[in-house]
Amino acid sequence: MKILAVDDEKIALEGLISAIREVEPSAEIWGFRKVSQVLEFYSKQVCDVAFLDIQMRTMSGIELAKRLKLITPQVNIIFATGYGDYREDAFERHVSGYLTKPITPDKIRTELDNLRYPPAIRQTKRVEIVTFGNFEIYVDRKPLRFKYDKTKELLAYLVDRKGAYCGNAEIMSILWEDECRASYLGNLKKDLADVLKERGCQNVINTGRGRIRIDEEKVSCDYFDWCEGKAAALNRYHGEYMAQYSWAEFTNAELYGHRF
Repeated sequence: MKILAVDDEKIALEGLISAIREVEPSAEIWGFRKVSQVLEFYSKQVCDVAFLDIQMRTMSGIELAKRLKLITPQVNIIFATGYGDYREDAFERHVSGYLTKPITPDKIRTELDNLRYPPAIRQTKRVEIVTFGNFEIYVDRKPLRFKYDKTKELLAYLVDRKGAYCGNAEIMSILWEDECRASYLGNLKKDLADVLKERGCQNVINTGRGRIRIDEEKVSCDYFDWCEGKAAALNRYHGEYMAQYSWAEFTNAELYGHRF
């Protein structure tokens, strides 16, 4: 899903984008504070959904919605405002929704689940992995939970290795700094396999003779997309990668060097 977010207040825009990303981690999201930039962008890249603030300095969100609909009549306009007295004007524009601030993920989820013009159904991957910022994994848009915290870190390392097979010694050197924890590693692998199987996506992991890897083709991942040069992933990276894991600093340095 391609989503546009517009608010001329920096903090409000950041909060809006954060809420959208929590609900739709695999969405392509573009945020703007200046209407002129929105119009220039939208003339080249249309979106499925546009979240618009109503009270902006240079042009109201209602007028901006009118211009966006001239380009794509079936764009889903969702107004996000701190005022309730624009509702009648808003719905005269045949918008999809109307949100009052503060914006929360629950409010975003309700609107995206009830769009006036649902985007064309596309084949999407059930497993979505987010690496920019903290490492997170979702199945069917719901966070995946493991018995052990280290299981999640194991999976994060497999993602960092981009589909390469990783041996037990290599993994232990990363997770426990060269301390031999073969039995514990076995528990982590079982935990990983059990949770993935329970959610019906066990095929994302391949194993064999003390080796394990993630199948890049079976998941959606911002880091993998970044490596392929996809514009949305390049724009999504803002200097943080798997921030909760110290060993990820090496990859983050590489990302940072290319981005900045």
